[in-house]
Amino acid sequence: MNIRKITFGNFKSLYNAAFEPGKVNVFIGANGSGKTTILEAIGLLSAAMTDRVDSSSLQRKGVRLSIPSLYKSSFKDLKRQRSMIDLSLEWEDDCCTDKFRYDVHLTTPTDTDYWKYHSEAFLQNGEKIWGRSNASQQQSNSYIGFFLIDNDPELTTGRKIAEDFSSYGIFQPNTLTLRGTIPDPNQVSPVGLNGGRLAEAIRTLIHENDGDLFFGNLYMDDILDMIDWASDISVDTPKKTTINANIPTTRQVIEFTDRYMKDTARFTGYDASEGALYVLFMLTLAMHPMGPSIFSVDSFDHALNPRLAKKMIQVFCEQIIQNNKHVFLTTHNPLVLDGLDLQNDDIRLFAVDRDSNGYAQIRRISVSQELIDEGLPLSRLWISGRLGGVPSLL
Repeated sequence: MNIRKITFGNFKSLYNAAFEPGKVNVFIGANGSGKTTILEAIGLLSAAMTDRVDSSSLQRKGVRLSIPSLYKSSFKDLKRQRSMIDLSLEWEDDCCTDKFRYDVHLTTPTDTDYWKYHSEAFLQNGEKIWGRSNASQQQSNSYIGFFLIDNDPELTTGRKIAEDFSSYGIFQPNTLTLRGTIPDPNQVSPVGLNGGRLAEAIRTLIHENDGDLFFGNLYMDDILDMIDWASDISVDTPKKTTINANIPTTRQVIEFTDRYMKDTARFTGYDASEGALYVLFMLTLAMHPMGPSIFSVDSFDHALNPRLAKKMIQVFCEQIIQNNKHVFLTTHNPLVLDGLDLQNDDIRLFAVDRDSNGYAQIRRISVSQELIDEGLPLSRLWISGRLGGVPSLL
């Protein structure tokens, strides 16, 4: 599956915006430029395509809940406010060379918690082969999306993307949830949006083959190189010898051995550095076979040392591409950019800026030969304002 284009209309600051994603998509921009709004707009599209749209479905995908009027664009220069939010997804399937498109037009809730479908349409090679509208006499329920549940045989080809999109979520791990001391309010399989049940997910990735220890398809030694103080990582049940009895914990915990300490001085994720937990979390998302094939991570570089963030994005990109996943990331760390191979078309960098009217604009950043010849890293180019996606500060 190859996502070709995503289009947003009248959603928050995304009044009229679109971009053509790769497998790994990194968004940079000033605070408030609309980066997280892009992730949320994709979440809204996911809910509309695969389910109904209400507070529960949006929360499961990590979308912030707002009052209905705040979901729609309300810019000062708009003489007339559009009533609907418009979303569109274009893609190609692995099974054929056909090009598909799904369009949906939604109205925000009024007297109920449910968003209303004004229309849905499915196009193949530019030709509309299925659709529904609340203007039709055959309209059965305007509060339910029919794309995934309609038995129309015309929908069979190309509809797998809706199944992939159904597991979309915006992951925002936090340290306490990763440590296992508080429950994840958005627990999904195999790991929650805030990092819940990370130990259980990791346990399925750690295995031995021909005497070598692996984490997914990577040698465990490669993981330990990124967590340079650790000599061993495992998953076990909580024990009095590794965690204080007064600390609430999950049924499974991550255990570490510090290479500078005795082998008997093992400790759990509760006492480990948060950076180590974030590394394991990101790799689990990229590698786990039961993990989502389309997902987002807001603030990818959170809790990571800049040099670790650079190395982490390199390994993360390799795993996403190898496992044929799609991911959308935001970052404020310049070193993350230095870990991106923009010569690989599967890896794409986008700057998000607000124009003079406040509309969020999404612009792909390509590395020209002129920039390559300058010999400056992307981090320097971004900080100096050469790439866009920076605040206008005096």
